Amino acid sequence: MDDPILNIEEREAINSGRWFSSLSPSLRHDILRCAYVKRYKDGELIAARGDPPESWIACAKGAVRVSSTSISGKQITLTYVEPGIWFGDVAIFDGDRRTHDAFAHGDSTILCVAKADFKKILATHVELYEAMLRLHARRIRQLFGLVEDLNTLPLRARLAKQLVHLGRSYGVPNLSNNSEMRISLQLAQEELAQLLGASRQRVNQELKAMEREEVIRIEPSGLMIRDHAALMRIIETDNT
Repeated sequence: MDDPILNIEEREAINSGRWFSSLSPSLRHDILRCAYVKRYKDGELIAARGDPPESWIACAKGAVRVSSTSISGKQITLTYVEPGIWFGDVAIFDGDRRTHDAFAHGDSTILCVAKADFKKILATHVELYEAMLRLHARRIRQLFGLVEDLNTLPLRARLAKQLVHLGRSYGVPNLSNNSEMRISLQLAQEELAQLLGASRQRVNQELKAMEREEVIRIEPSGLMIRDHAALMRIIETDNT
């Protein structure tokens, strides 16, 4: 059941987002004033490929799994949208349909701004045009970085970078050991492998090696980062 109001943690996730927090107070106010809240259970469809763009979306809690379907009908995970990140604006700008499927990963809350309201805000706040250009430029840089890593870095370094990113976005300190951090995003090894463009078997081998080196610990509830500095050394060593 939808709740029309963000709770304190959800509002903090939106307000503290790197991009959203850079906007002027009046623009942030107008965006939030027009926005409405939707809540999804794990695995529920948020938007489907081919849908007309009805809203601009931000993740406020949980995660949004963005995926596509292969020729064989297999779902391929492309990325996860974390709390505080806005998406779905490309189809609004170019007038075309949604390019990918979006599913809730875990119980998730999203904030939506209807397409008509988004265009009204654009007309009222010229600042938003430049802000959207910055947002898109950042996405392009990230995309180029991913392509470069895929072609230049060994899997071990790519895995280390992905774990650092997941720790930054979804890390929860281990109460019994402050030097350790649990990745709260529940990922199957197959999903992690898809993010890295590798096979599940090869990713499993690298994870087991990192566990033997006491860099991470594989638990039934997910991955625990035991040595963040060691992950950074793997990235730096394999990037030289």
